[in-house]
Amino acid sequence: MKKRFLDVHPDVLRLGLVSFLTDVSSEAIFSVFSIFFTVVVGASAGILGMIEGVSDFCASSLDYLSGWLSDRSGKRKRLTLAGYGFSTLSKVMLLIGSSVALLASFRIIERLGKSFRGPPRDAWLADVAEERNRGYAFGVHKAMDKSGAVVGPLIAYFLLARFGTSTGTFRTIFIFAIIAAALSVLVLSLTKDRPGIPHEREDIGKAWGALGEKFKTYLIPASIFSLAYFSFGFLLLKAYDIGFTIKDVVLLYALFNISFVLVSAPVGKLGDVIGRKYIIMIGYLAYISMSLGFVFASEKWQVIVLFLLFGIFYSIDEAQSKAFISDMEKDRRATAIGMYNFVTGLMYLPASVIAGALWVFDPAYAFAFAALTASAALAVFMWFFMGTGSSPQKEQSEINLEKFIHCALKSTQ
Repeated sequence: MKKRFLDVHPDVLRLGLVSFLTDVSSEAIFSVFSIFFTVVVGASAGILGMIEGVSDFCASSLDYLSGWLSDRSGKRKRLTLAGYGFSTLSKVMLLIGSSVALLASFRIIERLGKSFRGPPRDAWLADVAEERNRGYAFGVHKAMDKSGAVVGPLIAYFLLARFGTSTGTFRTIFIFAIIAAALSVLVLSLTKDRPGIPHEREDIGKAWGALGEKFKTYLIPASIFSLAYFSFGFLLLKAYDIGFTIKDVVLLYALFNISFVLVSAPVGKLGDVIGRKYIIMIGYLAYISMSLGFVFASEKWQVIVLFLLFGIFYSIDEAQSKAFISDMEKDRRATAIGMYNFVTGLMYLPASVIAGALWVFDPAYAFAFAALTASAALAVFMWFFMGTGSSPQKEQSEINLEKFIHCALKSTQ
């Protein structure tokens, strides 16, 4: 068989290019949005928390619907294209004005587009990826995705450094972002569809009942963890409070994405070898460590290290949770991923609202709450997936873990 580039299906690379261009666009905006919203426009951190919470919920509010529609019809490209197109059109709002209401509307509408495209695209990826390296394929896609999240903030940084933090500079960033988003839609429109197996007689309610118990169990710790997962904008504000300038905050955001890109594919490959439940646990531990670190961080170098650690966590959360779900739900992947995104997104709203409220008293309270809640989620995950109540027979992933440790120990002798 002909060897494929990066050992993945070509559609993984095509969808990766679409995500790359989209993230160049979205992350150029997001890297400056929290500072623009609070420092330039003059909104409070509390309002930011509320808007980010609502937008995070909107980013998953349509996931179950789009996932069900994709599995019911077998269509992947049509729904994915609609989501990307909707997000692109919403960015034009940034050129209309800079009121709090308009900026809040942009964040919400743009996230609705993200919600609609996610499940059919991820199901598309899972369908074309081989089971032996599905985690790796998701990791490659996310590495390409987040490469855009490196380029976008770097371009924003260059523009801010060259022209200053004026309203005109922010407008230039927004124009550039709209062009990049339009290119992503063009690339996707030229990509051949890969339809899934339709389930035409299955209504949206029965689709939930058809999902497996193991997947439904996973939603419990995932929901608890989501309550700890407040908006990334608060991390950027923390960096600004410690002493980073606006343009340096943008550069710091790019550094976080570099960390994501570097570890995404290796982490996916590791999950293919040792089992994805161990990778999920590592992700929880990374988030707990990062949150505790921000409680005590007071120096710039500490913030840099914590942003790198957050990149490791995010690479696991963004890619490997979807691979984990794809392993559990082979026939209704879009529906399962959509439900996962919807349920966890539902928790993002109170998470960011709580973080914004705690931030008013002391930012350390927000990070301490995140660490405590994430620890509870880890304990619940271990109870269900690592506890004594599981089958006495070892899963294949546990056998692979033993082999991996044995080989590592042997190599040191």
